[in-house]
Amino acid sequence: MTFSILRSRAIHALSVAITLIASVFSTMPAVAESNTYQFSPVNQYDINLTAAYWNPIIDYVSEKSGVKLNLKIGRTSADTTSFVIAKEVEIAFTNHLFSPEREKLGWKVFGRRELPPVHGQIVVPADSSITDIAQLQGQDVAFPGPEAHIAYKVPMAQLLNKGVNVNVVYGGNQNAALAQLFAGKVKAVGGNSQLIEAYSVREKRKLRILWTSEPYYDLALMASPKVTPADLKAISAAFFSMRTDPRGKEVLHQASLKVGLTGNAYFIPSDGSEYASYRKFYQIAPPSLR
Repeated sequence: MTFSILRSRAIHALSVAITLIASVFSTMPAVAESNTYQFSPVNQYDINLTAAYWNPIIDYVSEKSGVKLNLKIGRTSADTTSFVIAKEVEIAFTNHLFSPEREKLGWKVFGRRELPPVHGQIVVPADSSITDIAQLQGQDVAFPGPEAHIAYKVPMAQLLNKGVNVNVVYGGNQNAALAQLFAGKVKAVGGNSQLIEAYSVREKRKLRILWTSEPYYDLALMASPKVTPADLKAISAAFFSMRTDPRGKEVLHQASLKVGLTGNAYFIPSDGSEYASYRKFYQIAPPSLR
């Protein structure tokens, strides 16, 4: 038997083997690939600080859950919310979805950060001559942005209800709005009490509070209808287990220190009922803020 015949038979046998292997794999159940979701938290701080807080957390959640989360934030809180409205993200940390129109988008609250309720506030520097919101008539007042519920809509509603007309200036986030205040570019700032207090401690700035709203719960962890039930269960479990897992607890602790949050600011389950005050706001707010 010549070498060429042996070689031909070997090639034929190899071809048959490959065909058989391919046939076996074609009859096996397909292995589901791990889904990847975009995660957009509202810009409560500047971009760098927002990323410094959230990246370690979503890295932990991705590893723990086996479901990859990618951080997606815009330049301002309004930009980030536009991603959510445009259905470019699937998981969010937000309080911008409780208006009647946006609730139709089908997003579901599955958790929240365990912190004391926050308040909308209007503040000025501690040494300002302004002691009442009525004195802000015709003055420049900074807010994070038009989408900020606690930091813009709530204090702005108070100003409008009291007949105080101000020149609205958007800073893009809470830190930027407060920076304009201390640069002398605006007379007052509307904001979120949690973020204002953290800024005051971090930057060693003293503020006078002119007005404080009723309490609202901190932002909600929310999932779009695109997230599968199995993935949502895994993601939720990873967020909620951070408080008891030593490594997760350390991640939360270090992240909280970066932004001036007290404690470890851990995450707990929520069915969305805590956010009734947001829904109530839209029933009674001035039309321009609904």
